[in-house]
Amino acid sequence: MSEDQKRLMEGKLWDIANILRGKMNANQYQDYILGFIFYKYLSEKFVYEVNTQVLAADEMTYKDIEEGTERGEQDLELIKQEMVERVGYFLRPSELFSALVKKGSATGGESEEAVEVFILDDLEKVLRNIERSTMGTDSQDDFDNLFYDIDLNSQRIGKTPNDRNKVVVSIMTALDAIDFDLGNLESDVLGDAYEYLIAKFAEGAGQKAGEFYTPQQVSTVLAKIVTTGKNRLRSVYDPTCGSGSLLLRVAKQVDEVGQFYGQEMNRTTYNLARMNMILHDVNYERFDIKNEDTLERPQHIEDKFEAIVANPPFSANWSANPLFMNDERFSQFGSLAPKTKADFAFVQHMFYQLADNGTMATVLPHGVLFRGSSEGKIRQHFIEELNGIDAVIGLPANIFYGTSIATCILVLKKCREDDGHILFIDASQGFEKQGNQNVLLPKHIEKIVETYKTRKTEDKYAYLATLDEVRENDYNLNIPRYVDTFEEEEAIDLAAVSQAIKAIDTSLQATQSEIAKYCAELNINTPF
Repeated sequence: MSEDQKRLMEGKLWDIANILRGKMNANQYQDYILGFIFYKYLSEKFVYEVNTQVLAADEMTYKDIEEGTERGEQDLELIKQEMVERVGYFLRPSELFSALVKKGSATGGESEEAVEVFILDDLEKVLRNIERSTMGTDSQDDFDNLFYDIDLNSQRIGKTPNDRNKVVVSIMTALDAIDFDLGNLESDVLGDAYEYLIAKFAEGAGQKAGEFYTPQQVSTVLAKIVTTGKNRLRSVYDPTCGSGSLLLRVAKQVDEVGQFYGQEMNRTTYNLARMNMILHDVNYERFDIKNEDTLERPQHIEDKFEAIVANPPFSANWSANPLFMNDERFSQFGSLAPKTKADFAFVQHMFYQLADNGTMATVLPHGVLFRGSSEGKIRQHFIEELNGIDAVIGLPANIFYGTSIATCILVLKKCREDDGHILFIDASQGFEKQGNQNVLLPKHIEKIVETYKTRKTEDKYAYLATLDEVRENDYNLNIPRYVDTFEEEEAIDLAAVSQAIKAIDTSLQATQSEIAKYCAELNINTPF
């Protein structure tokens, strides 16, 4: 599928959001639009797999199954057993997206003013049945309460049940007309379009967007850094995974990722992450995403990961419970991150779970680079005792939704190749302003990544500091201490300025003489 076709699909999907836009906020109607897209995907994925992998040998298709007959029900039971293992879930022919659209688009009577058939009860039952079909199987955790946020009884989409039914039918009918092209194995157009919608919803959600979305250009920088020198990854982990977009971005940089791991505290965002994984054709056996507070109740604490990426909530609150001083993630540092600034708590957590051959890259507020007290002690331990900080990269301000603050990327490794230096990159001026946001263009991204790879000092952009220099700066990692971006003002030629002033004065005198002549002819006073 060409780029033009890809943009056409994105445009069609975004246009469907117009049906709900104005009824509710972006962070509310995204649940319905993305949820229905996901339901359509599950239906089409199921049919494609059952037709090509299960029924093809019998020269049958799923539509040939006679649901409700003794033979049909026997066939469906066999298909269910195989398909739940293969794709993780099951849908009866009558539960397919296209079947509900067909039912909802039919007229409810013989009169000319016949109304649409009411399908909300059927739809509610189908969504629950998808979840129930996984109970007792390996995919149960990945589908549990997956459609929890689709509230078909919400008055936000319509005051009466019939009003709500009409809106839902219109959305589903519009979606049914779009070809998801699931037979094109070389294409991830639908996955890209889904990412596009998530980004568009984040743009409209304002401050709440930071809860579930990292701008694609920042995700790309992080992904390229943690995959440097690697074509395959055994595992990638995001402890604050949001919609899962950052994990999927890492996968685009390598040939293969073995396993995806993530944790997300927000229930709605957790559901979105699981949908995003499945819709990008990541089999349920290859991802493990949990819904819990990462710092307080980590769910993958026994695992070590080859790549870790994260965009934790900036300066979030956490308990900082003194009992955490017995937690191996924090105990060696002798200090806990402040209650009102959990930034370093996330860094400590990630570093603990980093494999010896791994790389982690995380977005943080600039304060972690220079704040003192307990954060200063933690920073010093990372540098002096663990020698784990590989690079500090300053990003432009106003590139994240919901906040205009400047941020940085901290890169850490347990076994650094260049263990005698820390690379500082000031990329704060490399951006293009687009509307209200600053954006990293591909050329800006490539410069950051190439500078990270080559680790060379570049005037006013990058500096490879020795650990002794960092010690001399009392372990302060503030980028301006190492990268001098000061621009000297051009020297002023005072003699030339003097000559210019004289020339202006001579010209002024000539002009005034001319004006005086005209004033005399008109017999009026001069204005000077």
